[in-house]
Amino acid sequence: MTAAPPPTGRAAVVCKVGAALPPHTVSNHDLTARLDTTDEWIRSRTGITQRHVAGADLSTTDLAVRAAAQALADGEPVTVEALVVATTTPDRCCPATAPAVATRLGLTGIPAYDIAAGCTGFIYALSTAAGLIATGTVRTALVVGADRLATLPDPEDRTTVPLFGDGAGAVVLRRGSAGEAGALGPVVLGSDGTGADLIRAARPGALHLDGSDVFRHAVDRMSIASRQAATAMGWGLADVDRLAPHQANSRITSFVARQLGIPDDRRLSNIAETGNTGAASVPLLLADASADGRLKPGHRTLLTAFGAGLTWGAVALTWPGLSLTRLPEGAGHDR
Repeated sequence: MTAAPPPTGRAAVVCKVGAALPPHTVSNHDLTARLDTTDEWIRSRTGITQRHVAGADLSTTDLAVRAAAQALADGEPVTVEALVVATTTPDRCCPATAPAVATRLGLTGIPAYDIAAGCTGFIYALSTAAGLIATGTVRTALVVGADRLATLPDPEDRTTVPLFGDGAGAVVLRRGSAGEAGALGPVVLGSDGTGADLIRAARPGALHLDGSDVFRHAVDRMSIASRQAATAMGWGLADVDRLAPHQANSRITSFVARQLGIPDDRRLSNIAETGNTGAASVPLLLADASADGRLKPGHRTLLTAFGAGLTWGAVALTWPGLSLTRLPEGAGHDR
């Protein structure tokens, strides 16, 4: 496929990033004390060694506020004009999470709404926020992915309990031009409801996950979407410096990188420390990698995700220079 010319004109530009993780961690060894599993079994199949789990006193809204507060504290002040929260685990079915997050951040009055697209939610939320900027509705937008997925598995299910953790990640978008660092390229999105039963949870503690089919779909869909996003940006896959995939399973992301011909040393990962954090996964990864230097200004970066629905998505950008300041785990600036 011939690469398209790079996008031109107005664009949504990433200018800040933040993250929040619950302070409490659960190691594989903690799980082996109550489940019929071993540390080696979990690590070899998922790449996970621990996950952060929120207690009853730390809600999805709390995590979203803390990640957003860290993002807003990064660099020069920005007046946020819209807020989009991606989550599969809202604190309540109604009302949405985003208005409460906005109010606690002192942003009452701005448009604020939720997106539910499984683990692809953050990519979907980026797309809608970028659309608000492209149409001139707002000049800036705060996008948050927040989930408490550790609540979903049956506590006795040794195949799903080790997979999931809790957390939140956030980015701030501003109006800019397509040629500058941080500008999002065209977002590739897709869904297939014929696979809706492959990942489902009618209620907390009742998660169903069809592992083999999910693996196959995740690799195929993320690989195809990533190719399309790179092409839309005018890149060949050899141009990609960093692949930032949803952290569902280290074997899935390794297979995606292999399908794309991207070496493992260009594949970003933090799943060993966080597990699968759903819509929080990609922004948490960006915050981690930016803070520790694995993701540097100028890196041509592909974001991609896959989740329940089935849903998938990808987008490319050249990583900007950010001055991320780490907050202690569990810290935040609730207002």
